Amino acid sequence: MQLSPKYFATFMNFYPPYIGAGIKINYISDDWREMKVSMKVRWYNRNFFGTHFGGSLYSMVDPHIVLLLSQLLGRDYVIWDKAADIDFIKATKKPVHAIFTITDSQIEDIKSNTADGNKYLPQYEVDIIDENRNLIARVNKTIYVRRKKS
Repeated sequence: MQLSPKYFATFMNFYPPYIGAGIKINYISDDWREMKVSMKVRWYNRNFFGTHFGGSLYSMVDPHIVLLLSQLLGRDYVIWDKAADIDFIKATKKPVHAIFTITDSQIEDIKSNTADGNKYLPQYEVDIIDENRNLIARVNKTIYVRRKKS
C-alpha cells in the first residue's frame, strides 16, 4: 500500500509499541529514501541505571529499513527482516536518534540480485547517536528480499 510519508510518520507515532518505548519518527523524505527516528529517556523506557533501555534502542531501528524498502520497491517484492545484532557502545541519558538512508545504488543492487527470482540478503548498518554526536549503539541488519513470481 502506497502511503504518503507524512501520513505514515503520523500513524507510526501513534503506534502503541512506539508510544510505549518513547520512539518518535521525526522525518521521512518525500521520496522515502531517508528517515530520522529519535527517543528521549523517560521513566518508562529507562533501565535500572537510568539510561536508555537496550530493547528500546533496538526497537527504534527495528522495522524502518524494511518499511522504506517496501515503499521504494513496491508490491513486486517480498521484504522481511532476516537477522540483526546490536553493539551497545556507550550508555547515555541524553536524547538519541538514528538516520536511515537508502541510496540509488542500494536499490539497483537489490534489483539486479533479485531479477532471477532468487532471494538476496543485503546488509545495513545503522548508528544510534546522542545529541553530541557520540556513538551510543551500532545495529547491523540483514534484510531478506526476493522478487515475487509473476
